[in-house]
Amino acid sequence: MRAFFIVLPAVATALSNEVDRRAFVGVSSGAALWILSPLPVIAVPNIKERLDQDILNLPAPSYSSELNGVDNTYFPQYLQGNWEVTQSLVETLTPLGLKYLGGPNGDISIAEKIMEQSRSQIGKQVKLELRYVPTKWGVAEDRLFNTKERLNSFAEKSVVASVQYADVGGSNRKSVLQLGGKEEDPLQTTIVYFKGPAAQKSFVVSHGSESKSETEWIGYELQRSIFALTNQNTAPPVTTDTEYIWKFDLLDDTHVRGKLRIAGYLNAQSDKLFFEARNRAVSIQDYTLDMKKI
Repeated sequence: MRAFFIVLPAVATALSNEVDRRAFVGVSSGAALWILSPLPVIAVPNIKERLDQDILNLPAPSYSSELNGVDNTYFPQYLQGNWEVTQSLVETLTPLGLKYLGGPNGDISIAEKIMEQSRSQIGKQVKLELRYVPTKWGVAEDRLFNTKERLNSFAEKSVVASVQYADVGGSNRKSVLQLGGKEEDPLQTTIVYFKGPAAQKSFVVSHGSESKSETEWIGYELQRSIFALTNQNTAPPVTTDTEYIWKFDLLDDTHVRGKLRIAGYLNAQSDKLFFEARNRAVSIQDYTLDMKKI
């Protein structure tokens, strides 16, 4: 499993070999990313604490900006621009126990293989380029550029044919333009078309941020992604929910260091261990980020 930033690590791993639903489902269980039905609202604690806590509860959905049509995660101003990023996995955890990585049936043999693959990536440095752009409402990540860059970098080859934005109620092009934004301003929702017969649509379910100082910023997103084959295969789509938590520290105008935590949650409909998990993360991967402005 090549776990990584923002877009599902499992997708990159499966696609680095071939687009195969069985392979995708197998590796995605390593990140504990399975279908998640609507769940009771759980309050989000201090975001900074979530970078160190072993037990994480599912964040509540975000509703505050649902009606304005320009909702997004807005990053600190100093992230504006293009960055050369080195991302390194430093730890992979199963806070509720290894069995929760074993897919819908909690298969221990699958869980052991997935954990072995994940641990083999510890210390590996992945190089990629990321872009953050200014908008009327703040600095947003260029999801079209960054999504393609992350998937290709972690798959170690070109697997993405194209990425495009999709309109949703809380974030759509019409509202952006009506409120004074630009045609190229980032939206929340993306659709990835892979070079193989597959596509993935990703939504932002919840997000929040805290500015601790002029140089320190902390934020999170809970993303829901739907991965489906686009050929004649009748296999149902795979829906996954993953939380991403960042901490960025500005060292100088051209250098930022950060942390990234990726947490996965179980599925109410297809995971027999869902009720035992009680809306808590069953997998956690911790990364360091070293970012140099281009």
